[in-house]
Parts: sequence; structure tokens; C-alpha cells
Amino acid sequence: MEPWLQPAALRQARRICVSFQRWTGRSLLPNPAEDDWSLGQQLFDWSQPVLSHGSEADPILNYGNQAALTLWEYLWTEWVQLPSRFTAEPMAQAERSTLLAQAARQGYTSHYSGIRISRTGRRFRIENACIWTVLDEAGNPVGQAATFDHWRFL
Repeated sequence: MEPWLQPAALRQARRICVSFQRWTGRSLLPNPAEDDWSLGQQLFDWSQPVLSHGSEADPILNYGNQAALTLWEYLWTEWVQLPSRFTAEPMAQAERSTLLAQAARQGYTSHYSGIRISRTGRRFRIENACIWTVLDEAGNPVGQAATFDHWRFL
């Protein structure tokens, strides 16, 4: 079975989608599937990058759909062991931290643009990003997620 269809990944996909709906009032996916397996596959296959990390002191990525994995040039097994700070260049860390703190305070933030870096050092600019707090089934914060609809290589 593909790693994004394992129970923990399916639970995270559901949390990502439900939390996005809660904070923004709109659906992350067009016509989201009802069952977890179909939703997990739908989110993984979606053309818009989606990624999330946990709530550790140095948060570790715990989800990336195919668009995110391709853009950052990682395999799933590498991605889910990576501190999320490595998705941005060292010089962009302060800006990234401020943005994540704002999203944590407000539940979400949108319209962010910034420079990111792939595993091989390829730089790209993300545009119109939305970052939101991911909640568990009891409504407790368990991390953050992001998506964006446009990027360009630099």
C-alpha cells in the first residue's frame, strides 16, 4: 500500500481538509470525497501543492501530496522525516517563523508569497499561499498546513 494511503496519512489528509474548511469557510478540494481512502487519494493527486508539519519544537513534515513532493524534489519517505524549516532557505527563516506564528494566532493566514528551496537547491517563489492550523478530532492544534496555487522557478 502506498504510504499516503496508510492510516496515519489518511487521518492527516482528513484533518488538513476539515481544518481548512473550519478556518476559511470553504472547501480545500473541489468536490471532496466522503470516505477517508478516496479523500486521501484525491488530496495526494491534487495539482495544487499541499504540505503539513506537526507541532514539535522543530516541526517535522508529516504530509506532502504529489505536487509538493515533486516541487521540493523529495520521496514521501524522505519528506516525512524532514524538519519543515528546510523547505525555506536559511535567510528566509525569520520571515517564515513570523508567518507561522501569525497563522497559529489567527487560525490561518493567506496571500503569502515567498522564496522556497528544493532538496537539490532549486529556488522557487510561491505565491498566494494559505497557511492554517491543523486540528485533531477534538479540536486541539496538532500542526500547520499550507497550500498555494502558483509558483515559479527563479
